[in-house]
Amino acid sequence: MSDGEQAAIRALEDALGEGALANQHILLTGATGFVGQALLEKLLAEYPSTRISVLIRPRGSLTGTKRLTSLMRKPVFKPWRERVGAEEADRQVAERVTVIESSMGDVAELPGDLDVLIHSASTVSFDPPIDEAFRTNVQGAVGLYEALLRTGSDPHVVHVSTAYVGGIRKGTAVEASLEHAVDWRTELDAAIAARAAVEASSRRPEVLRSLIATARAESGKVGPQAVAAAAEEGRREWVHKRLVEYGRSRAQSLGWADVYALTKSLSERVAEDLWAGNGHRLSVVRPAIIESALAHPFPGWIDGFKVADPLIIAYGRGLLPEFPGLPDSILDIIPVDIVVNATLAVAATPPPVDAPRYFHLSSGGRNPLTFRDMYENVLRYFSANPIPDDQRGHIRVPAWAFPGSKAIERALAINERANVAARRLLLRLPSSATTRGWMRGVSSRAQDLELLRSYADLYQSYTQAEIVYDDSRTAELGRAVAPDRQAVHGFDAASIDWDDYMQRVHLPAVTTLMKTFSSRPRAKAMGEKALPTNPRAVAVFDLEGTILASNIVEQYLWVRLASLPTSHWPSELADLLASLPRYLQAERRDRGEFIRTFLRRYEGVDDARIRALVRESVSDALLARMKPEAIRRIRAHRAAGHRTVLVTGAVDVLVEPFASLFDEVVASSMHVRDGRWTGYLSGPPLVDEARAAWLRLYAERHDLDLSASYAYGDSHADRAWMELVGHPQAVNPDAALYEHAVQKHWKIRLWHDLRHRRLDSLVSVLRSESALQPPAIPTSAHPDPTRDRPAVDDTPHPVEETSA
Repeated sequence: MSDGEQAAIRALEDALGEGALANQHILLTGATGFVGQALLEKLLAEYPSTRISVLIRPRGSLTGTKRLTSLMRKPVFKPWRERVGAEEADRQVAERVTVIESSMGDVAELPGDLDVLIHSASTVSFDPPIDEAFRTNVQGAVGLYEALLRTGSDPHVVHVSTAYVGGIRKGTAVEASLEHAVDWRTELDAAIAARAAVEASSRRPEVLRSLIATARAESGKVGPQAVAAAAEEGRREWVHKRLVEYGRSRAQSLGWADVYALTKSLSERVAEDLWAGNGHRLSVVRPAIIESALAHPFPGWIDGFKVADPLIIAYGRGLLPEFPGLPDSILDIIPVDIVVNATLAVAATPPPVDAPRYFHLSSGGRNPLTFRDMYENVLRYFSANPIPDDQRGHIRVPAWAFPGSKAIERALAINERANVAARRLLLRLPSSATTRGWMRGVSSRAQDLELLRSYADLYQSYTQAEIVYDDSRTAELGRAVAPDRQAVHGFDAASIDWDDYMQRVHLPAVTTLMKTFSSRPRAKAMGEKALPTNPRAVAVFDLEGTILASNIVEQYLWVRLASLPTSHWPSELADLLASLPRYLQAERRDRGEFIRTFLRRYEGVDDARIRALVRESVSDALLARMKPEAIRRIRAHRAAGHRTVLVTGAVDVLVEPFASLFDEVVASSMHVRDGRWTGYLSGPPLVDEARAAWLRLYAERHDLDLSASYAYGDSHADRAWMELVGHPQAVNPDAALYEHAVQKHWKIRLWHDLRHRRLDSLVSVLRSESALQPPAIPTSAHPDPTRDRPAVDDTPHPVEETSA
């Protein structure tokens, strides 16, 4: 070793001795992030004479100071707080830590006596929209360094970057300034302008027509406003996806894997141009994939899932049958406490003004962990510690054969197309327990495929990398740490035992974050809780398919066949069967259109005769199709003081048998001329969004609290009005409503009809309700919601609880 090298090492040893960073004022950005939390904790715990300023953005009603107070209660600070005592910890924070409330986009005035600035704030997403990535990583750095220049001070800046700034390449990456000619100013301007361009493109007629068509297919039955809302939501998603694609495509066109790596590399160039280029000291640290702590503040400390963890979790859940990674590529992982120790060592050893320094905080150069090593560790861990699964006991993890990215892409595309086709088919099938089970499987499969697709897109470049990060300068700095300080301040990545770290530290830490990994008691079979008493609550029920196990077609047959001679039945049934395809098409398009179309079959019916027929014979058949759970639920609502309302598009005469069960019944009525039905309604049917508009006005005029109210429906067309209440309940939902209810976490109820029970038993139960005064049934499809509430029997009924 030359005299110069020995002198350099002695200088490093002096800098990293007991007085490292003593009495210095350090500004820290990104203090609420993973690395920032660990840096702040280390400074508080091991550097007692430092003063710390933290740049924290207010969030909503939380000031930066309140966010710091909340931050101090996080697990990373627990060992230190327990060691010094809570009161002393609070005293030190108040005395040593100053909050500067500011965002990276609009930096507040900075202190003029800074010794060190550690810039660790950045977006942590690999694939954000291009403008968001550039605003945070590039424009944020510009704002910070311009604010720092305005102070006139000369702190040593430690710029926290990433090892992946070198772009897509093979071979060894050295610790040096990046060699590229990309102009960060031009790229920043273009990225910021991209959103306006994409927003304008999203409003082109051809794009909007496609979005409207998709929205109409998905939400057409709900109503025109639902279609418009779905189309606009689709447009926003289109903009987001396009901006994500802009970022990915621009990054790859310049030689980077994604917009995250591109913007981090340009952020380095900002630091070089604006800070080092103006005669100031600059060090750049480039961590690889930062994961849980090896030892400090305690083994396995981690704050949320990090880069490699989603893959680990997905694999443990059995969701990754294969993955497009190269088995011999290096998965460069570095524990967070090694990153912190190395960053603070760099901060304590500033470079000359004219010679910025670069440090790779990585493990792949001297202690490589290959992708296959990682896979075998995860396989071994989850084989010994499988994730519980309610249906299958425990999840069995798959064995990977590493078939290559093309084979995996081909299989993924085939599965995606098959799942889309299955969903389209299920949306056309009648609702049943079987179709709901199939839809549940299709929805779950769609989520799994989407997850696999996103991971393959995001991580493929990192799991197929053929690059090694040289960390010679970092290793040299690490060797200068005194032997008696290595345990607390050392950062030798070559000393990590990967098998021990994975099995004992990291994988247990990651799996404790999983809700599904912790044992959960199974739900006990028990009755429902009693409904809360609330006179301002309303319970709104749909009829067909919800409380009644029949539909308009079946009701028509009962009425029509009962009024015709037996000899006419075959022709009537044949005509109905021939018309069914037309009715089904109308039903898929719009519930109101179906009702109007089908009720034309009543043309010429004698009004007085059909009403007598319903009273004398059809009413018992209708009552027999009532669902017992529905009856109990209606009575439970009345016992709780809730107003009960039946709202249906069915004809009023067919609803009369159920009137005594409700406080109010709202139904359609047929147009009558010369005592006969013309086949037309007297007004538009009260369905989908029309029912929602009626319910809003009804609640307003009767001073009802919709947030405390209930809605019961079975069809996707019911979504518009069910969404208005605080407690929507999907009863035997069709496939589309079932899918929506699962996504929105609505209550799903499975109610059954009484075809297996004796008719006279049910009729006697319902006849007992006749003691109640039946409310008048409005004859208009849009009844006046301001009319007074009818008198009802307030005597509580016994409530038989049911489980959903």
